[in-house]
Amino acid sequence: MASNPLQALLDARGTVVLDGALATELERRGADLDDPLWSARLLIDEPERIREVHREYFAAGADIATTASYQATFAGFARRGLDAQSAACLLRLSVQLAREARDEFLAAVGPRDAVPLVAASCGCYGAALHDGSEYRGDYGLSRQQLSDFHRPRLESLLESEPDLLAFETIPCLIEAEAIVRLLENYPHVSAWLSFSCRDERHVCHGERLHECLVVAESAPQVTAAGINCTPPRFVNALLESLAGHACKPLIVYPNRGESWDAPHRRWLPGPAMPGDWGQAARQWRARGARIIGGCCRTTPADIRALRLAMEAGSFDV
Repeated sequence: MASNPLQALLDARGTVVLDGALATELERRGADLDDPLWSARLLIDEPERIREVHREYFAAGADIATTASYQATFAGFARRGLDAQSAACLLRLSVQLAREARDEFLAAVGPRDAVPLVAASCGCYGAALHDGSEYRGDYGLSRQQLSDFHRPRLESLLESEPDLLAFETIPCLIEAEAIVRLLENYPHVSAWLSFSCRDERHVCHGERLHECLVVAESAPQVTAAGINCTPPRFVNALLESLAGHACKPLIVYPNRGESWDAPHRRWLPGPAMPGDWGQAARQWRARGARIIGGCCRTTPADIRALRLAMEAGSFDV
């Protein structure tokens, strides 16, 4: 794994475009994700569907595919009756599928000025609980316990040689500290950390985003940090709150703005986002974001609009 694979993309593109929601597109194509494993369930019995969606996002203009491992954990697979060896194989498969989709895309379009990347998704501890804890962060665990949770999945994902790791939807400062502590044992790894936020200043647990960002940036292995799975209406103010605090590239990939109703496993309507994803992304770029995509409820159409907006340039919005 290269020490900073994001930099080559940033040098070539100026702005790096991430993919959008995996589960949303899988459901749109008819997949049943009513399962504690969420989109990771398809790693067990319909992996080709995941590869197809990765390929669709590359075709839409994404520079990075994020693997179907956000909610894939050893504990979650164990509840499905799978042993540790089988779980590790499925984690490796998540990276393999994204790599295969990239190879198929490149074979179809020919040489590129910058080869797309594969980011292995490492969801927060709360995602494994399947109860909406990623939007609260009230775990009651120590830093060591959180590091111990992340370690085995990280090691299995690294065996398939992703280009980088994506620690996503981190809701609290203590989990960021645990991840940074864990990464000290993997000096050649490149990773990003992105936080879920509840308003214009705070991560979901209540700490200020800029305090969490400082912790994330303290690790040499963290090559970008920022915000994900947060309502778009908060993003401009959140980015402005980071002025003077961010030293590394800022990453932003919000959700569509709905609220997750964990007990009933459904999205509830939220304030509508004005304009299209490309228009919003231009505002985020003007406020310092360099790596931009979409999280829950976004689609390949959103990423296509984002790519067109970034190629148009001029980000004074």
